[in-house]
Amino acid sequence: MSASSPALPFLRAPGAPPAPRERALAALPLTVLVGVTGVGKSTALAALTGADAGMRVLPDRREVTDAVMILPATGGAPVRDREDRFRLTAAYRQSHPGGMAQALGSLIADVNHWGEAPVFDGLRGLEEVGYAAQAFPAWRFVALGAPDAVRVRRLLGRADAFDQVGADGGGALREELAALTGVDAVFGPAELDDLAALVQAGFAPADVLAKVKIVVSERRNYDPAAAEAFLRTLPPARALVLDTVALDPAGVAAAVQAWVGGAA
Repeated sequence: MSASSPALPFLRAPGAPPAPRERALAALPLTVLVGVTGVGKSTALAALTGADAGMRVLPDRREVTDAVMILPATGGAPVRDREDRFRLTAAYRQSHPGGMAQALGSLIADVNHWGEAPVFDGLRGLEEVGYAAQAFPAWRFVALGAPDAVRVRRLLGRADAFDQVGADGGGALREELAALTGVDAVFGPAELDDLAALVQAGFAPADVLAKVKIVVSERRNYDPAAAEAFLRTLPPARALVLDTVALDPAGVAAAVQAWVGGAA
């Protein structure tokens, strides 16, 4: 990626000296959403980009991941399966310890298009957040959290074609859930019982299995609790940490808007 592309419009890799309208994202006061899938980032994003805040949203994590990490590794072949994407991004992190934070901070932005204080959705885990906070002191963070079982239910309640993993049917759902690699580090037996019982609410067993796989796969790569604990050590003007179970969507939006207004 040597220049602005359809995938990352008005953004480019470093190389040529910045034009008068260009600035490194590393130096801009980005507002970065932090959180894994299903924590309620859409609500915070709407609050940041509404009429009162009016911030522009950079290409999201998926788009930057494709352009910077995945397509160069696959020769331009797209990858949709989450497990395959996690494998490729983990390989990227071997040589780029800052992961997505390092990839994003390397880009040059046309501020005539993106503005001087854009929003990015988002970073995950302690490694990315810690790298960003230390390497890019102008960046500030809005972290959102929710228990893993809640995240599964939220994923089941939305129609996102990207939420795909290779979920095979066959066998009782409870046994299939228990057989997932790493599931014991995320869900206890009682939680797995509750998740398996979601079929009684009308959810297909394959869908429940697929969403649980997503949550477990993310937890193998990112630790939301560690990222939130680190952000709580930063000055309040740099980090806002919200529980999206304790707060309803209106409460999340109000907290984000108040924080943006206080930090402005």
